[in-house]
Amino acid sequence: MRLFTDATEKFDAHTYPATVEDLVEEYGDHEMDLPNGSETVGEALDSMGSETLRDAEDARLALYSAVSSKAIGRKNYSDRDPTAIGEDGPDQLSF
Repeated sequence: MRLFTDATEKFDAHTYPATVEDLVEEYGDHEMDLPNGSETVGEALDSMGSETLRDAEDARLALYSAVSSKAIGRKNYSDRDPTAIGEDGPDQLSF
């Protein structure tokens, strides 16, 4: 299974500062297995534009924030907060 950690380990070894384009050129074909499918680093970072990243931590945060909804579990699920009064929330699911 190819995870975020595989991609972020590659980011750790990269030389910074670097642009998003640099990372996509170098690691864009790296495929990540996500809970609801897969996505390449290039597909995830494609929407980031020409941002310059200072270090590996910036690169990790950029990747974490850029992945698609394939990276989340059940959509609209939260075990923390109920739907606010007056709002329509997702239908309750029972497992």
